[in-house]
Amino acid sequence: KILGIVRMSKTILVTGGAGFIGSHTCVALIAAGYAPLVLDNLGNSDVRVLDRVERIAGQRPGWIEGDVRDRALLDRVFAQHRIAGVIHFAGLKAVGDSVTDPLGYYDNNVHGTWVLTQAMEAAGVHALVFSSSATVYGETDPPIAEDAPCHPTNPYGRSKRIVEETLGDWQLARPHWSIALLRYFNPVGAHESGLIGEHPQGQPNNLMPFVAQVAVGLRERLVVHGNDYPTPDGTGVRDYVHVMDLAEGHVAALRKVQQAPGLLTLNLGTGVGHSVLQVVQAFERASGRAIPYTVGPRRPGDVPANWADPSRAAEVLGWRARRGLDAMCVDSWRWQQGNPKGY
Repeated sequence: KILGIVRMSKTILVTGGAGFIGSHTCVALIAAGYAPLVLDNLGNSDVRVLDRVERIAGQRPGWIEGDVRDRALLDRVFAQHRIAGVIHFAGLKAVGDSVTDPLGYYDNNVHGTWVLTQAMEAAGVHALVFSSSATVYGETDPPIAEDAPCHPTNPYGRSKRIVEETLGDWQLARPHWSIALLRYFNPVGAHESGLIGEHPQGQPNNLMPFVAQVAVGLRERLVVHGNDYPTPDGTGVRDYVHVMDLAEGHVAALRKVQQAPGLLTLNLGTGVGHSVLQVVQAFERASGRAIPYTVGPRRPGDVPANWADPSRAAEVLGWRARRGLDAMCVDSWRWQQGNPKGY
């Protein structure tokens, strides 16, 4: 059986695998018996994370430095390795930056995925897990299910939605392909060992690393972007999901796409929304330190509240987020305290 031959290989190409979610997914892949092969251009990551992954998992991921838009490089990678499937994280991810540099985001996120997909087809690799985002929904009343209308409010979200649509078209034209589009909400936390975590280059774009840097003394205070939203305390409400829950969700999705062709669109979230101030309070409990903050203007492209309806992922993958907000903050604090300047 052809599928049986493909399954014999345990090598999984992980684009952007040195990044925050990618590195944690490498740990989960190794635990599940796979051999991750990381391709990363180190634009917002650090190759030293591979040393930490090896310490945690007892196995070092394969490593290739390069860009997913480099077709010649991709062709060499697929020729030199027996790759069974691809988990595609590589891309730019800051909402604010996408508003100021939309073409950069479309080039990296959209064009990069197209180049990767064409290289996979040429190599006969047809199993893909794509890292999408809940930003594709835009301003939609929560809880948000996968059949909710998609109206992204910023170029980052639009870049993810364009990729989703084109991959859907591709799978329709190439029905032997199996693709999972994973729309996840707000990844936070760190591996419970404290050895790997979020290590943004420069100023963080997401809430949790900013809060952690204030707690550890790297920053004087947090800026809360808007306290006049129609939410219980006026601050934005998000579905925060532990990065290891997300990593395990990617492994579950990979197993699914290796079983049969088709197209899956799934939310990965907890189904619970927490406000910015609730996260601050939880981090104060975890760290035993006060988190001073000031209120600033809303950020362009932000929505007041969103959280997932994750029931379809539970039904299709047997996956549920198991770690709550307190665990997210405790693990983030352990990572930040042990690695105040990252890797």
